[in-house]
Amino acid sequence: MKKRALLLAVFILLLNCGKQEPNIETEIAVPVSVVEIKPKSIEEFITSTGTVRAIKEVSLKSEISGRYNLLMNPNTGRPYGPGDWVAKGKVMIRLEDEEYENNIAIEAKRLNLDISKREYEKQKSLYEKGGVTLRELKNSELAYINAKYNYDNAILQIAKMSITAPFDGIIVDLPYYTPMVRVQANQLMVRLMNYNQLYLEVNLPAKEMGRVSLSQSVRITNYSLQEDTLLGKITKVSPAINAETRTFKVAMIIDNKNLIIKPGMFVKAEIIVARKDSAIVIPKDIILSRRRGKTVFIVRKGVAVERTITTGLENPEEVEVIKGLEENERLIIKGFEALKNRSRVKIIR
Repeated sequence: MKKRALLLAVFILLLNCGKQEPNIETEIAVPVSVVEIKPKSIEEFITSTGTVRAIKEVSLKSEISGRYNLLMNPNTGRPYGPGDWVAKGKVMIRLEDEEYENNIAIEAKRLNLDISKREYEKQKSLYEKGGVTLRELKNSELAYINAKYNYDNAILQIAKMSITAPFDGIIVDLPYYTPMVRVQANQLMVRLMNYNQLYLEVNLPAKEMGRVSLSQSVRITNYSLQEDTLLGKITKVSPAINAETRTFKVAMIIDNKNLIIKPGMFVKAEIIVARKDSAIVIPKDIILSRRRGKTVFIVRKGVAVERTITTGLENPEEVEVIKGLEENERLIIKGFEALKNRSRVKIIR
């Protein structure tokens, strides 16, 4: 009896051991954000920084002494001042000196030029008719030439009494002088700039020399005006490398028609060395470095699939993928840090 009971107990125990426990799903889906891969453009560029300068600038000084007279700006109805736009040839300041002007005697020189010209033309006509000798003709020509030189020189001397804009530009410095006070020669009168275009010179690492060439496009931004981007082109590339700094010089001209960036500003320059208009482009910061190479995660049927990729063009924010991803795949851009291959995921916005 006891033997039968013992056999029954062993049978029940074996029967219970053979039963499988229910499969309880314990893996938690990781929340992730995704984007659908679509072709887009990408640029590869070299970044540098520097200080921009006006393409045209001049400091105008007094060439003679005279009484200071700041003229009225016809565009504003007030005397010229810093920030005023001045057209080429406009007189901003006059230095008045009656004695200096009288000594030039420009009207007498103009009259002498007129008389000498008439006399030379008369002698020339007579010589053709045989009425005067060649010497008489040449003497009249010499007198005419000397009179013209004297008159032209007088014009140059009179011009020294006026401070005139040599090009279209903006007044950036205008030292104050009491009206009609006498100023001496070689005093700063006005500084003028035209910065419709800007000039920038930067030093680039020697390793970049083979990637930089004339006429390459450049993007310019100022750190305090990041929403405003200007365009420019490379105009000079030095063929020599500085032995001490291991860099070479590159110069560029920047279009600044709206005068957004001012001379003296510190700017960032992005020299565009390569571009593709249609490529698979992904954020650079989602790429993971594995022993087998660079990887990213995509979502397929609710799980994360790890992909090894090969990259091409890149810049600080983005990189081109030339192998490993396909158009329309869903790329994980947030939450990828904690993922493993085949991890369950839940897509969130």
